[in-house]
Amino acid sequence: MLRGRARRGRGTHAGDDPQSEADPLDAAQERRVRAVLALGGVPQADLPDGVQQVRLRLLERAASGREAPRDVSAWAAVVASNLAMDWHRAKRRQERLGERLAALRQPTAHPSGEDTSVLSAAVAQGLDELPDAQRQVVVLRFYADLPVRSIAEQLGVPEGTVKSRLHTAVRALRARLHEDEVV
Repeated sequence: MLRGRARRGRGTHAGDDPQSEADPLDAAQERRVRAVLALGGVPQADLPDGVQQVRLRLLERAASGREAPRDVSAWAAVVASNLAMDWHRAKRRQERLGERLAALRQPTAHPSGEDTSVLSAAVAQGLDELPDAQRQVVVLRFYADLPVRSIAEQLGVPEGTVKSRLHTAVRALRARLHEDEVV
């Protein structure tokens, strides 16, 4: 709807999908949302649901009469980051419950499945070990490529807080990579 208004002004072309007129995310925004979710640790199988959640929140925002976000792409990336944090919290709760129910069960290894470099795997593991707030700003800054000011505005925190979280997270990731002798 939000992006559809701008599209309507350009006219329609033969063969345009009427569904695309109502889609609040364009293709580039959807790719960015998928990337933020994936980098936030959401499994591939859950990415379509995450993208739909972002769309739903954008549509709900429009339906409630609230003003459209100034930067829909940045807003969608932050929502995706928040969804990834929610996914991790739910996963941790589920793991703790599983540990209580089956204390003797051996921990499951992370599936490698794909040919990933040692560095990428180490960074991904390091991101998983960061506190939620630090992981969120790292993903938004370095993977979603949002400026510090935009991250601060979208999260509702001062720029200094974003910078502090970034500094602490990068230092922890660097230490982790040196500890694992990856770099």
